[in-house]
Amino acid sequence: MDYIGLSKEISYALRHAPWEYELEMNEEGWVPVEQLLDALHRIKKWSNICESDLNEMIEKSEKKRHELEDGKIRAFYGHSIPIKILKEEKMPPDVLYHGTARQFLESIKENGLLPQNRQYVHLSQDIETAENVGKRHDHKPCILIIDAKMAWNDGIKFYFGNEKVWLANTIPSRYIRKM
Repeated sequence: MDYIGLSKEISYALRHAPWEYELEMNEEGWVPVEQLLDALHRIKKWSNICESDLNEMIEKSEKKRHELEDGKIRAFYGHSIPIKILKEEKMPPDVLYHGTARQFLESIKENGLLPQNRQYVHLSQDIETAENVGKRHDHKPCILIIDAKMAWNDGIKFYFGNEKVWLANTIPSRYIRKM
C-alpha cells in the first residue's frame, strides 16, 4: 500500500478541493469516512481501500496530517479552502521557528508573517522542521525565531496543529528575528 500517496491524495481532497471529490465538510473540517472512501473508490488506484487503511496511513505518517474520530476524518492544517477550520487555542512553547525563502525577508520585516493562501501562519516547534519547510522554496532558507511567549503574553492567539506544527492568524514583525 502506498500510504504516502494515499496521504497526499486525502490531503488534497480535505485541504484544497473537497468539491472535486463531492465531499460535504462541516465547519470544523470533518468529512464522513464513508463519503471519503466512496470518492476514493472512484479512483482506480484507491478502489480497494478501507477504513483500516486510513488508520494505518495516519499511524505510519511522521507528519500527522489527519485525524479520524467517530466515523469522520479531517486534515489537521494547511487548508486553502474558504471555510475557517476552528482550532484549539493553546499557549505555545516560548520559542517557535519559521523557515522561509530569503526573497520574502523584506516583506516579513515590513508586514510580519501572514497566512498568504492558507488559513493560518505555520510555525515549527523545532529548527529542523522549519528548515525542511523553508527548503520547499529556497535551497538555503532563512530560519526565523518567533518569540512566541512574548507574542502570547501580548494577546496573539496560537493554535496547536500537531506535535511539530503550531498555527497563528498572523505574527507581527516585532516578535520575529533572524537566526
